[in-house]
Amino acid sequence: MPEGMKPAVSHAVFPPLGTHLGGVKFRYIDNVEREATFMCVLLAKMSSGKSAVNRPIQLIMKDIMERDALNRLREQEWKASLSTKGANKEKPKRPEGLCIQMLVPDMTNAAFVQRLADAEGKFLYTQMDELELLNNLKTSSRGNQVSQIIRLAFDQGLYGQERVGAASVTAMVPIRWNWNASATIERGRQFFRTALTDGTLSRLNFCTIPPQRMGEMPVYGTYDAEYEAELKPYIDRLKAASGLVECAKAETLARRLLQESAEVVMLTDDEVYEMLSHRANVIAYLKAMTLYIAHGYKWSRQIEEFVRWSKEYDLWCKMHFFGKRMQEEVEKEIIRTSPGRMNMLEMLPDRFTRGQLEEVRVRLGKERDALTQLRQWKKRGLVVQDNPKEDNYVKTEKYLSKYSVT
Repeated sequence: MPEGMKPAVSHAVFPPLGTHLGGVKFRYIDNVEREATFMCVLLAKMSSGKSAVNRPIQLIMKDIMERDALNRLREQEWKASLSTKGANKEKPKRPEGLCIQMLVPDMTNAAFVQRLADAEGKFLYTQMDELELLNNLKTSSRGNQVSQIIRLAFDQGLYGQERVGAASVTAMVPIRWNWNASATIERGRQFFRTALTDGTLSRLNFCTIPPQRMGEMPVYGTYDAEYEAELKPYIDRLKAASGLVECAKAETLARRLLQESAEVVMLTDDEVYEMLSHRANVIAYLKAMTLYIAHGYKWSRQIEEFVRWSKEYDLWCKMHFFGKRMQEEVEKEIIRTSPGRMNMLEMLPDRFTRGQLEEVRVRLGKERDALTQLRQWKKRGLVVQDNPKEDNYVKTEKYLSKYSVT
């Protein structure tokens, strides 16, 4: 596997790995039980080799694909038997145990709910070469609600439909759905343009592939019978797992990573990073637990290092691809929800620069130039200029005692 593609592949394998953990729960550090939910989006430039993730995914899912093929055949035979019965004849009942986990994205809402009910606690899985294929999941007659499905799936929220027809699908079941999708960078940005601040992005795991240099040809490895034999014990351990699985070292790592993210937020005051980091930490913890089980319930320094890197990489991708646009949306929300006039001086630290004031003015939709405002503040004794050469200012005791909100 070419070096530049390894990060994407190492992220993309978790949705199929997690699909083998149906019924397995992990208690996160907030005391909430979670399951191995992974929804991975690969964003990269055109012709960058996004298909590199396909073969590893197919090998991991091979056992499920084979079982699904048998159940699809049973279902098709049942459907064929329905057409042979007359209108007054008793119709054969739908066979039990028709668990089909691998789905095509082009399905009706009824089909999606039926597959969720048939799975009986197992995860459904979809692989999409194009992110836009998610729109083929018709979840509402009023339009698609893919972002809602993503948010529900991350927490195994209840989903279903209510119908009165005898032959209609009526069910309300938890969504257990893992998937992989790919897109070019701009198409990915466009796809999520209306879901930047509703929690959708934070629930996804992002990865990328750097563009190849001119004239370079990526050389892939050989996924042969020997490779499958090496992979099989890990898959078997995941399939054998059940119930609540705990690992004290994974919990300790999750707490440490959460604290490190909090320190970054304190230093940077980056609201977007804070919004994304909480669930990135959850995703990293779920990866740690998946690897812990796959390696025979053994913790290692390599697992810890990978999980730490994985979270940082995921956050880098999110900030790189969506950070600026998310910040713009956050600032718009601040302006929309702020009541009445805003005290711009209160929005600044006690010691600030002219540049910081200009940023506040721009955020509030005002002209950038702050000289007139600074002159008025100085004239009224609200600020003094601490260093004229560097345009530094300090709030006066008069302002702090009379106007400052504590």
